[in-house]
Amino acid sequence: MIIFEQNTIIQMNFPKRKQKILDKLNELGEIDIKQLAADLGIAEITARRDLNQLASDGLLFRTHGGAMKLNPFEKPHDFMSKAAKNAAAKEKICRLAAEQISDDDVIFMDCGSTVFHLCQFIKNKNIKVITNSLPVIYELQNSAVSINIVGGEFDAERQAVHGSIAVEHIARYRATKAFLGIDGISENGLFANSEKEASITSAFAAHSAFTYLLCDAGKVGTEAYLKFADLNLINAIITDASPAKTNGLKELGLVVLQVNT
Repeated sequence: MIIFEQNTIIQMNFPKRKQKILDKLNELGEIDIKQLAADLGIAEITARRDLNQLASDGLLFRTHGGAMKLNPFEKPHDFMSKAAKNAAAKEKICRLAAEQISDDDVIFMDCGSTVFHLCQFIKNKNIKVITNSLPVIYELQNSAVSINIVGGEFDAERQAVHGSIAVEHIARYRATKAFLGIDGISENGLFANSEKEASITSAFAAHSAFTYLLCDAGKVGTEAYLKFADLNLINAIITDASPAKTNGLKELGLVVLQVNT
C-alpha cells in the first residue's frame, strides 16, 4: 500500500505538486525542502525547483532552506514577491551585513528588497532602526529592536515613505551605520530608477557615519535611469558579485565585502 502511494506521488505533475505545496504552506506557515521532498516523494532538486518557480510567481517567500507563506495582511504581495527573488544571495549578503552591527548602534534601513532580508538577522540586537519601509517595520515589530518611523508621503508601490518631509525627518537624526539598496552601481557612480528613491538614499547616506550598500551581483556594473551620486557618497558595498566585477570599485577606494557564493 505504501509503495503504491509513493509511485502515485512520483507521477504527480507540477500543477498538482503546486497545490499540495500551497496547501502545506497554508497549514504550517513554512516548509523545509528536505521534509517537502520526503512528503511528496520527489528529489530535493525537484522540490527546490518547484519552490523557486512559485517564488517567481509571487506565491510564496523563498528562504535558504525552504519557503514561507505570504501573508497579504502583514506584508504586501508585490513587495514580498520581489524580496523572494534571488533570496539565497540576498540572505548571504544580509547575514554578512548583520555581522557589522553592534549593540547600541543606530542604523538607517531603506525600502530595498535586499535590505528587508537584514531584518531576520537583527531581531535580537539591542539597536535602534530608523526606516521608511513598512515591510521592515512589520518584520521588526515585537523584537528587541527599537523602531523610528520616517514620516512623509506613502508610496503604495514601494511600500515606503518618500518626499520632502521624509528627507527633513531623516536629517534630524545621526546614524552610526546605514544599510541601503541601489538600482545600479558602477565605477561612474550610483544609479536609481526614480528621483524620490535617490533623494531618500542620499539623505540616509548623508547622515550616517558609515554607509553600506547591499546589492546582489545583478546590480553591480548596472547603470539605471538616474545617476544621483558619485561613489564617495558611500563607504562599502556588500555583494555576491565576483571580484572581476568589483575590482574597479575597490581601486576607486570603495570597501568591498564579498560573500561566498
